[in-house]
Amino acid sequence: MSGYTIIDVDTHVTETPDLWTSRVPDKLKDAVPRVDLDARGRQWWFLGDRRIANPGLTATAGVGDMANWPKSYDEMHPGAFDARERLKYMDEMGIWAMVMYPNVGGFGSQEFLRLEDSELKLTCVKVYNDWQTEWASADSRRLLPITSTPFWDVDAAVEEIRRCHAIGHKGILFTGDPQSLGQPLLGDPHWNPLWEVACELDQPISFHIGSGNMDGGLRRDKVKTYGKMAAFAELSVDIFMRNGIQLSDLIISGVLARYPSIKFVSVESGIGWIPFALEALDYQFLGNRVPEERPDLDMLPSEYFARNIYACYWFEQIAPRRLIDKVGVDRIMFETDFPHPTSLYGDEVHERIKEGLEDCDEEVRRKILWDNGQKLYKVEGPTAADEARLNA
Repeated sequence: MSGYTIIDVDTHVTETPDLWTSRVPDKLKDAVPRVDLDARGRQWWFLGDRRIANPGLTATAGVGDMANWPKSYDEMHPGAFDARERLKYMDEMGIWAMVMYPNVGGFGSQEFLRLEDSELKLTCVKVYNDWQTEWASADSRRLLPITSTPFWDVDAAVEEIRRCHAIGHKGILFTGDPQSLGQPLLGDPHWNPLWEVACELDQPISFHIGSGNMDGGLRRDKVKTYGKMAAFAELSVDIFMRNGIQLSDLIISGVLARYPSIKFVSVESGIGWIPFALEALDYQFLGNRVPEERPDLDMLPSEYFARNIYACYWFEQIAPRRLIDKVGVDRIMFETDFPHPTSLYGDEVHERIKEGLEDCDEEVRRKILWDNGQKLYKVEGPTAADEARLNA
Protein backbone atom coordinates (compact mmCIF):
# COMPACT_ATOMS: atom_id res chain seq x y z
CA MET A 1 0.00 0.00 0.00
CA SER A 2 1.33 3.42 -0.97
CA GLY A 3 2.47 5.87 1.68
CA TYR A 4 1.11 8.61 -0.56
CA THR A 5 -2.67 8.80 -0.31
CA ILE A 6 -3.62 12.35 -1.38
CA ILE A 7 -3.54 14.52 -4.47
CA ASP A 8 -4.25 18.02 -3.15
CA VAL A 9 -6.01 20.05 -5.84
CA ASP A 10 -5.86 23.53 -4.30
CA THR A 11 -2.84 25.05 -2.61
CA HIS A 12 -1.06 28.39 -2.89
CA VAL A 13 2.56 29.48 -3.16
CA THR A 14 3.56 32.61 -1.26
CA GLU A 15 5.35 34.63 -3.91
CA THR A 16 8.97 35.54 -3.18
CA PRO A 17 9.70 39.29 -2.77
CA ASP A 18 11.81 39.54 -5.94
CA LEU A 19 9.48 37.49 -8.16
CA TRP A 20 8.74 40.39 -10.52
CA THR A 21 11.52 42.87 -9.80
CA SER A 22 14.26 40.34 -10.59
CA ARG A 23 12.70 39.45 -13.93
CA VAL A 24 11.96 42.82 -15.53
CA PRO A 25 14.24 45.63 -16.78
CA ASP A 26 15.30 48.23 -14.20
CA LYS A 27 12.98 50.84 -15.69
CA LEU A 28 9.95 48.67 -14.81
CA LYS A 29 10.87 47.66 -11.27
CA ASP A 30 8.80 50.38 -9.64
CA ALA A 31 5.80 49.49 -11.79
CA VAL A 32 5.54 45.74 -11.11
CA PRO A 33 4.51 44.10 -7.80
CA ARG A 34 7.17 44.47 -5.12
CA VAL A 35 7.46 43.94 -1.37
CA ASP A 36 7.99 47.11 0.63
CA LEU A 37 7.29 48.49 4.10
CA ASP A 38 4.28 50.61 4.94
CA ALA A 39 4.35 53.61 7.31
CA ARG A 40 4.13 51.24 10.30
CA GLY A 41 7.07 49.12 9.15
CA ARG A 42 4.94 46.17 7.99
CA GLN A 43 5.66 44.18 4.85
CA TRP A 44 3.16 44.57 2.00
CA TRP A 45 2.97 43.85 -1.67
CA PHE A 46 2.67 47.13 -3.57
CA LEU A 47 1.60 47.80 -7.14
CA GLY A 48 2.75 51.33 -7.79
CA ASP A 49 1.86 53.18 -4.59
CA ARG A 50 -1.12 50.94 -3.81
CA ARG A 51 -1.01 48.11 -1.27
CA ILE A 52 -2.50 44.99 -2.86
CA ALA A 53 -1.63 42.05 -0.58
CA ASN A 54 0.02 41.10 2.68
CA PRO A 55 2.61 38.31 2.37
CA GLY A 56 1.97 37.02 5.88
CA LEU A 57 -1.76 36.59 5.34
CA THR A 58 -1.03 34.08 2.57
CA ALA A 59 1.09 31.90 4.85
CA THR A 60 -0.44 31.41 8.27
CA ALA A 61 -0.55 27.60 8.28
CA GLY A 62 1.15 26.23 11.36
CA VAL A 63 2.37 29.63 12.55
CA GLY A 64 -0.58 32.00 12.94
CA ASP A 65 -4.04 33.04 11.81
CA MET A 66 -5.95 36.05 10.46
CA ALA A 67 -5.55 37.90 13.75
CA ASN A 68 -1.87 37.06 14.23
CA TRP A 69 -0.11 36.51 10.95
CA PRO A 70 3.62 36.15 10.17
CA LYS A 71 5.25 39.58 9.93
CA SER A 72 8.14 38.37 7.75
CA TYR A 73 9.13 35.45 5.55
CA ASP A 74 11.33 34.13 8.37
CA GLU A 75 8.21 33.64 10.50
CA MET A 76 6.32 31.66 7.82
CA HIS A 77 6.25 27.92 7.37
CA PRO A 78 9.15 27.51 4.91
CA GLY A 79 6.99 25.34 2.66
CA ALA A 80 4.90 28.40 1.90
CA PHE A 81 7.55 29.84 -0.40
CA ASP A 82 10.37 27.26 -0.69
CA ALA A 83 9.66 24.40 -3.10
CA ARG A 84 11.97 21.87 -1.47
CA GLU A 85 10.49 22.60 1.94
CA ARG A 86 7.03 22.18 0.39
CA LEU A 87 8.02 18.73 -0.84
CA LYS A 88 9.25 17.81 2.64
CA TYR A 89 5.92 18.86 4.13
CA MET A 90 4.07 16.88 1.46
CA ASP A 91 6.07 13.79 2.37
CA GLU A 92 5.20 14.27 6.03
CA MET A 93 1.51 14.40 5.12
CA GLY A 94 1.46 11.60 2.52
CA ILE A 95 0.51 14.10 -0.17
CA TRP A 96 1.92 13.09 -3.54
CA ALA A 97 0.99 16.16 -5.61
CA MET A 98 -0.29 19.70 -5.11
CA VAL A 99 -2.04 21.95 -7.61
CA MET A 100 -0.79 25.52 -7.16
CA TYR A 101 -2.59 28.87 -7.32
CA PRO A 102 -1.42 32.51 -6.93
CA ASN A 103 -1.99 35.24 -4.37
CA VAL A 104 -0.57 38.62 -5.36
CA GLY A 105 -2.12 38.97 -8.80
CA GLY A 106 -5.51 37.93 -7.46
CA PHE A 107 -7.14 34.53 -7.78
CA GLY A 108 -7.93 35.34 -11.42
CA SER A 109 -5.09 37.77 -12.35
CA GLN A 110 -7.53 40.66 -11.88
CA GLU A 111 -5.15 42.82 -9.83
CA PHE A 112 -3.10 43.47 -12.96
CA LEU A 113 -6.05 45.33 -14.47
CA ARG A 114 -4.95 48.24 -12.25
CA LEU A 115 -2.01 48.75 -14.60
CA GLU A 116 -2.72 51.07 -17.50
CA ASP A 117 -0.04 49.76 -19.85
CA SER A 118 -1.28 46.68 -21.73
CA GLU A 119 2.21 45.32 -22.36
CA LEU A 120 3.09 45.64 -18.68
CA LYS A 121 -0.07 43.78 -17.67
CA LEU A 122 0.87 40.91 -19.97
CA THR A 123 4.46 40.97 -18.73
CA CYS A 124 3.31 40.60 -15.12
CA VAL A 125 1.25 37.52 -15.99
CA LYS A 126 4.01 35.91 -18.05
CA VAL A 127 6.64 36.58 -15.38
CA TYR A 128 4.41 34.91 -12.80
CA ASN A 129 3.85 31.87 -15.00
CA ASP A 130 7.59 31.53 -15.65
CA TRP A 131 8.36 31.79 -11.94
CA GLN A 132 5.74 29.18 -11.13
CA THR A 133 7.30 26.85 -13.71
CA GLU A 134 10.73 27.34 -12.16
CA TRP A 135 9.31 26.75 -8.68
CA ALA A 136 7.66 23.52 -9.78
CA SER A 137 10.87 22.24 -11.33
CA ALA A 138 11.95 21.05 -7.86
CA ASP A 139 9.74 18.06 -8.82
CA SER A 140 7.45 18.76 -11.75
CA ARG A 141 5.61 15.47 -11.21
CA ARG A 142 4.37 16.68 -7.83
CA LEU A 143 4.16 20.47 -8.03
CA LEU A 144 1.49 21.28 -10.61
CA PRO A 145 1.29 24.83 -12.03
CA ILE A 146 -1.95 26.35 -13.29
CA THR A 147 -1.63 29.00 -16.01
CA SER A 148 -2.64 32.51 -15.02
CA THR A 149 -4.27 34.25 -17.96
CA PRO A 150 -4.35 37.83 -19.26
CA PHE A 151 -8.10 37.34 -19.71
CA TRP A 152 -8.62 40.97 -20.77
CA ASP A 153 -6.95 40.02 -24.10
CA VAL A 154 -8.34 36.74 -25.42
CA ASP A 155 -5.73 36.29 -28.14
CA ALA A 156 -2.90 36.86 -25.65
CA ALA A 157 -4.59 34.49 -23.20
CA VAL A 158 -4.78 31.72 -25.80
CA GLU A 159 -1.14 32.25 -26.70
CA GLU A 160 -0.10 32.13 -23.03
CA ILE A 161 -2.14 28.96 -22.45
CA ARG A 162 -0.37 27.27 -25.35
CA ARG A 163 3.04 28.46 -24.16
CA CYS A 164 2.51 27.24 -20.62
CA HIS A 165 0.98 23.94 -21.68
CA ALA A 166 4.18 23.25 -23.58
CA ILE A 167 6.25 23.77 -20.42
CA GLY A 168 4.16 21.55 -18.20
CA HIS A 169 1.26 23.54 -16.78
CA LYS A 170 -1.75 21.43 -15.85
CA GLY A 171 -4.72 23.76 -16.17
CA ILE A 172 -6.05 27.26 -16.86
CA LEU A 173 -6.96 29.93 -14.30
CA PHE A 174 -9.84 32.13 -15.40
CA THR A 175 -12.40 34.38 -13.75
CA GLY A 176 -15.89 33.03 -13.24
CA ASP A 177 -17.24 36.58 -13.11
CA PRO A 178 -15.76 38.43 -16.11
CA GLN A 179 -18.64 40.90 -16.32
CA SER A 180 -17.70 42.31 -12.89
CA LEU A 181 -14.36 43.25 -14.42
CA GLY A 182 -15.73 45.02 -17.49
CA GLN A 183 -15.57 41.94 -19.73
CA PRO A 184 -18.29 40.09 -21.70
CA LEU A 185 -20.49 37.46 -20.07
CA LEU A 186 -19.31 33.85 -20.03
CA GLY A 187 -21.80 32.93 -22.76
CA ASP A 188 -20.61 35.62 -25.15
CA PRO A 189 -18.87 34.28 -28.29
CA HIS A 190 -15.99 36.61 -27.35
CA TRP A 191 -14.62 33.77 -25.19
CA ASN A 192 -14.90 30.99 -27.77
CA PRO A 193 -11.15 30.94 -28.59
CA LEU A 194 -10.41 30.31 -24.90
CA TRP A 195 -12.93 27.45 -24.66
CA GLU A 196 -11.59 25.99 -27.89
CA VAL A 197 -7.96 25.92 -26.78
CA ALA A 198 -8.98 24.36 -23.45
CA CYS A 199 -10.74 21.56 -25.32
CA GLU A 200 -7.90 21.14 -27.81
CA LEU A 201 -5.28 20.80 -25.07
CA ASP A 202 -7.65 18.92 -22.71
CA GLN A 203 -6.94 21.31 -19.85
CA PRO A 204 -9.46 22.10 -17.10
CA ILE A 205 -10.47 25.70 -16.45
CA SER A 206 -10.46 26.80 -12.82
CA PHE A 207 -12.91 29.21 -11.24
CA HIS A 208 -11.08 29.91 -7.98
CA ILE A 209 -13.07 31.78 -5.36
CA GLY A 210 -12.42 35.51 -5.36
CA SER A 211 -11.63 35.69 -9.07
CA GLY A 212 -14.06 38.52 -9.80
CA ASN A 213 -14.08 42.14 -8.72
CA MET A 214 -12.99 42.13 -5.08
CA ASP A 215 -12.69 45.89 -4.60
CA GLY A 216 -15.31 45.84 -1.84
CA GLY A 217 -13.25 43.56 0.38
CA LEU A 218 -13.97 43.94 4.07
CA ARG A 219 -16.65 46.62 4.32
CA ARG A 220 -15.72 49.24 6.88
CA ASP A 221 -19.26 49.49 8.18
CA LYS A 222 -19.33 45.76 8.87
CA VAL A 223 -15.93 45.83 10.55
CA LYS A 224 -17.15 48.65 12.77
CA THR A 225 -20.51 47.03 13.54
CA TYR A 226 -19.65 43.32 13.65
CA GLY A 227 -15.93 43.30 14.46
CA LYS A 228 -13.07 42.59 12.05
CA MET A 229 -12.88 38.82 12.45
CA ALA A 230 -16.66 38.40 12.35
CA ALA A 231 -16.80 40.48 9.18
CA PHE A 232 -14.04 38.39 7.66
CA ALA A 233 -15.86 35.15 8.55
CA GLU A 234 -19.00 36.45 6.84
CA LEU A 235 -17.03 37.61 3.78
CA SER A 236 -15.34 34.21 3.48
CA VAL A 237 -18.66 32.38 3.21
CA ASP A 238 -19.98 35.06 0.84
CA ILE A 239 -17.03 34.36 -1.47
CA PHE A 240 -17.60 30.60 -1.30
CA MET A 241 -21.23 31.03 -2.32
CA ARG A 242 -20.43 33.32 -5.22
CA ASN A 243 -18.95 30.32 -7.00
CA GLY A 244 -22.42 28.76 -6.95
CA ILE A 245 -23.73 31.81 -8.77
CA GLN A 246 -20.89 31.58 -11.28
CA LEU A 247 -21.53 27.91 -11.97
CA SER A 248 -25.25 28.54 -12.45
CA ASP A 249 -24.30 31.26 -14.93
CA LEU A 250 -21.88 28.90 -16.69
CA ILE A 251 -24.48 26.13 -17.03
CA ILE A 252 -27.16 28.44 -18.44
CA SER A 253 -24.68 30.31 -20.66
CA GLY A 254 -24.58 27.53 -23.24
CA VAL A 255 -20.80 27.08 -23.05
CA LEU A 256 -21.15 23.49 -21.80
CA ALA A 257 -23.66 22.69 -24.53
CA ARG A 258 -21.38 24.09 -27.25
CA TYR A 259 -18.26 22.37 -25.91
CA PRO A 260 -19.26 18.92 -24.59
CA SER A 261 -15.69 17.92 -23.71
CA ILE A 262 -14.79 21.07 -21.77
CA LYS A 263 -13.96 20.77 -18.05
CA PHE A 264 -14.36 23.34 -15.28
CA VAL A 265 -13.30 23.21 -11.63
CA SER A 266 -14.92 25.18 -8.82
CA VAL A 267 -11.92 25.75 -6.53
CA GLU A 268 -12.03 26.36 -2.77
CA SER A 269 -15.81 26.69 -2.64
CA GLY A 270 -16.76 23.37 -1.04
CA ILE A 271 -19.45 20.91 -2.12
CA GLY A 272 -22.32 21.05 0.39
CA TRP A 273 -24.22 23.72 -1.53
CA ILE A 274 -24.12 21.85 -4.85
CA PRO A 275 -27.13 19.51 -4.44
CA PHE A 276 -29.42 22.40 -3.54
CA ALA A 277 -28.09 24.62 -6.34
CA LEU A 278 -28.57 21.89 -8.95
CA GLU A 279 -32.02 20.90 -7.67
CA ALA A 280 -33.10 24.54 -7.69
CA LEU A 281 -31.67 25.14 -11.14
CA ASP A 282 -33.36 22.03 -12.57
CA TYR A 283 -36.67 23.12 -11.00
CA GLN A 284 -36.47 26.63 -12.43
CA PHE A 285 -35.18 25.34 -15.77
CA LEU A 286 -38.19 23.06 -16.25
CA GLY A 287 -40.76 25.27 -14.52
CA ASN A 288 -39.85 28.20 -16.75
CA ARG A 289 -39.78 25.99 -19.86
CA VAL A 290 -36.27 27.11 -20.72
CA PRO A 291 -35.78 24.48 -23.50
CA GLU A 292 -38.58 26.10 -25.52
CA GLU A 293 -36.56 29.32 -25.61
CA ARG A 294 -33.13 27.69 -25.66
CA PRO A 295 -33.19 24.47 -27.70
CA ASP A 296 -29.38 24.41 -27.50
CA LEU A 297 -29.75 23.44 -23.82
CA ASP A 298 -30.83 19.85 -24.41
CA MET A 299 -29.81 18.51 -20.99
CA LEU A 300 -30.82 19.38 -17.45
CA PRO A 301 -28.47 21.71 -15.55
CA SER A 302 -27.61 18.86 -13.18
CA GLU A 303 -26.64 16.72 -16.17
CA TYR A 304 -24.28 19.40 -17.48
CA PHE A 305 -22.69 19.57 -14.04
CA ALA A 306 -22.25 15.80 -13.94
CA ARG A 307 -20.56 15.84 -17.33
CA ASN A 308 -18.40 18.98 -17.24
CA ILE A 309 -17.78 20.34 -13.73
CA TYR A 310 -15.65 19.31 -10.75
CA ALA A 311 -15.68 20.68 -7.20
CA CYS A 312 -13.30 20.52 -4.23
CA TYR A 313 -13.81 20.22 -0.50
CA TRP A 314 -11.57 20.49 2.56
CA PHE A 315 -13.12 21.32 5.98
CA GLU A 316 -16.66 19.99 5.41
CA GLN A 317 -17.97 17.01 7.38
CA ILE A 318 -21.69 16.83 6.57
CA ALA A 319 -21.36 16.80 2.79
CA PRO A 320 -18.72 14.03 2.63
CA ARG A 321 -20.86 11.86 4.94
CA ARG A 322 -24.26 12.45 3.35
CA LEU A 323 -24.13 14.12 -0.05
CA ILE A 324 -21.42 12.42 -2.11
CA ASP A 325 -23.98 10.59 -4.27
CA LYS A 326 -25.92 13.83 -4.78
CA VAL A 327 -22.83 15.70 -5.98
CA GLY A 328 -21.34 12.72 -7.84
CA VAL A 329 -18.34 10.78 -6.59
CA ASP A 330 -16.54 11.25 -9.90
CA ARG A 331 -16.81 15.04 -9.59
CA ILE A 332 -15.36 15.56 -6.09
CA MET A 333 -11.71 16.21 -5.25
CA PHE A 334 -9.88 17.02 -2.02
CA GLU A 335 -7.87 20.13 -1.19
CA THR A 336 -6.08 21.60 1.83
CA ASP A 337 -5.66 25.26 0.71
CA PHE A 338 -2.17 25.20 2.31
CA PRO A 339 -0.82 27.62 3.57
CA HIS A 340 -3.80 30.01 3.72
CA PRO A 341 -5.66 31.04 6.91
CA THR A 342 -8.58 28.73 6.07
CA SER A 343 -6.32 25.78 5.24
CA LEU A 344 -6.10 22.37 6.82
CA TYR A 345 -2.65 21.84 8.32
CA GLY A 346 -0.77 19.00 9.95
CA ASP A 347 -2.83 16.42 11.85
CA GLU A 348 -6.05 18.24 10.94
CA VAL A 349 -5.70 17.08 7.31
CA HIS A 350 -6.09 13.40 8.14
CA GLU A 351 -8.52 14.03 10.99
CA ARG A 352 -10.91 15.82 8.62
CA ILE A 353 -10.53 13.13 5.99
CA LYS A 354 -11.17 10.36 8.51
CA GLU A 355 -14.20 12.01 10.08
CA GLY A 356 -15.73 12.97 6.74
CA LEU A 357 -15.08 9.78 4.78
CA GLU A 358 -15.02 7.07 7.45
CA ASP A 359 -18.38 5.65 6.30
CA CYS A 360 -17.26 5.45 2.65
CA ASP A 361 -15.84 2.35 1.08
CA GLU A 362 -12.26 2.37 -0.12
CA GLU A 363 -13.15 2.91 -3.78
CA VAL A 364 -15.04 6.11 -2.97
CA ARG A 365 -12.25 7.39 -0.73
CA ARG A 366 -9.65 6.70 -3.38
CA LYS A 367 -11.63 8.48 -6.09
CA ILE A 368 -11.99 11.63 -3.99
CA LEU A 369 -8.50 11.69 -2.54
CA TRP A 370 -6.58 10.45 -5.57
CA ASP A 371 -8.16 9.08 -8.74
CA ASN A 372 -10.26 12.07 -9.80
CA GLY A 373 -7.38 14.52 -9.37
CA GLN A 374 -4.87 12.20 -11.00
CA LYS A 375 -7.07 11.76 -14.06
CA LEU A 376 -8.06 15.42 -14.42
CA TYR A 377 -4.53 16.79 -14.06
CA LYS A 378 -2.75 13.83 -15.68
CA VAL A 379 -0.56 13.24 -12.63
CA GLU A 380 2.34 10.84 -12.90
CA GLY A 381 2.24 8.61 -9.82
CA PRO A 382 5.11 7.74 -7.46
CA THR A 383 7.70 5.17 -8.41
CA ALA A 384 9.01 2.36 -6.23
CA ALA A 385 12.01 4.57 -5.52
CA ASP A 386 9.71 7.37 -4.31
CA GLU A 387 7.92 4.98 -1.99
CA ALA A 388 11.21 3.63 -0.66
CA ARG A 389 12.48 7.15 0.01
CA LEU A 390 9.25 8.02 1.83
CA ASN A 391 9.51 4.96 4.05
CA ALA A 392 13.24 5.21 4.70
